[in-house]
Amino acid sequence: MRQSTSSLQGQLCIWTDTEPAQEANFNAWYDREHMQERVALPGFRYARRFKATDGGPRGYLALYVTEALEVFRSAPYQQAFTEQTPWSLANFARMRNTQRRVGELTIDAGDGEGAFLALFVLPPERVEPARMKPRLDAAVTQAGIHAARLFCTAPALSVPLNAAAGASQPPADALVLIEGSDAAATHALAKALAGEMTADAGEPGEVRTFQLLWRISAG
Repeated sequence: MRQSTSSLQGQLCIWTDTEPAQEANFNAWYDREHMQERVALPGFRYARRFKATDGGPRGYLALYVTEALEVFRSAPYQQAFTEQTPWSLANFARMRNTQRRVGELTIDAGDGEGAFLALFVLPPERVEPARMKPRLDAAVTQAGIHAARLFCTAPALSVPLNAAAGASQPPADALVLIEGSDAAATHALAKALAGEMTADAGEPGEVRTFQLLWRISAG
């Protein structure tokens, strides 16, 4: 079983939507150009795309995993934003309700990946890796569950690279991501964890659900 280590992997999360009339073009761009470009950058390990299954306000989630957080400070990554193709520029302009997070996989428990993903957002004051780790380690022993991860946002790196100088940073929140082969079990576990981890903070974090579209690894 994988455990968190002193050498944490980095991750970029893009949670977004696009103009309905351009959805086919958006998917073709992601599937035939954009993900290939990103995993070709030094330090990128793999990328995955998911489609929302809950009818929420953002229909697509892309996760890019790197060898370390420092990859997002590297010259090749920075340069990639100055050499966008026309197809990329057109689709960036059509993205709506986008949430961009860069950070570290602080806890990475489990033996693999799942076709189904459920996640919820933890506010900064609820991000307690040491307390959460035993619970996430136990979670992956349940039937139909294959991974439980805590992704902690690095606010300074989560500001878009083309943002104006002095742009405000997002909060130091976190995502709890549960993956499994059973959609119902994945959702139920995430919902239970959201309740446990925000029990004294009013309403639990809202759980969002997704299904894997595809995965691409670095060459």
